[in-house]
Amino acid sequence: MLIAIPDVLTAEQVAHARQLLDSTEWVDGKGTAGYQSAKAKDNMQLPEDSPAARELGEMILSALSKNPLFHAAALPQRIFPPLFNRYSGGQSFGTHVDNAIRQHPTMPIRIRTDLSATLFFAGPEEYDGGELCIEDTYGVQRVKLPPGHLVLYPSTSLHHVTPVTRGARICSFFWLQSMIRDNGQRSLLFDLDLAIQRLGRDLKNNPVAEQTGVQLTGVYHNLLRQWAEM
Repeated sequence: MLIAIPDVLTAEQVAHARQLLDSTEWVDGKGTAGYQSAKAKDNMQLPEDSPAARELGEMILSALSKNPLFHAAALPQRIFPPLFNRYSGGQSFGTHVDNAIRQHPTMPIRIRTDLSATLFFAGPEEYDGGELCIEDTYGVQRVKLPPGHLVLYPSTSLHHVTPVTRGARICSFFWLQSMIRDNGQRSLLFDLDLAIQRLGRDLKNNPVAEQTGVQLTGVYHNLLRQWAEM
């Protein structure tokens, strides 16, 4: 399941982030890549412990905690602190799969990477190239979203970032462990959740629809109870 989540951050939050990101120091992005990924990775990154990375990471996590579409799609259990990268001057990231397990940088826990996320800070008109290309069941999906928008996709997917030939592509990226390990089960729950919400919204004050909504909500929670890993 690949899903774009609009307006995770407000325009004001994006503007504040760009001020910090444009004025801070970037380092070689190979530092957070695995052995194989490092061979394909050519970009710049904020140091994980930089004040800007910490402030903006907290801002992103706070915004996600209030985003119902993100929670419906991800059913998050643990989220790796957001990282930040920058591509320019022909930089790219070749085809790779994200590491399966990540050690949390500040806590004694490991995170299984069920889902990968990219949050865009630069608008599509600011740079040429830089598409996030994700291989899924339906072929290669090319993603280049407006500032403040996020794409969520399975970490098992092969993906790459095409060379940036003009301007700069600036994003945050991170991984999360879902309560539902299996992508197919997670997709079914997401579709069911959206159907329940649509039923309540479009057939409001309809007794039959309300009863059906209660039954479907029960099915949703019973499946969640059966499949969730805590």
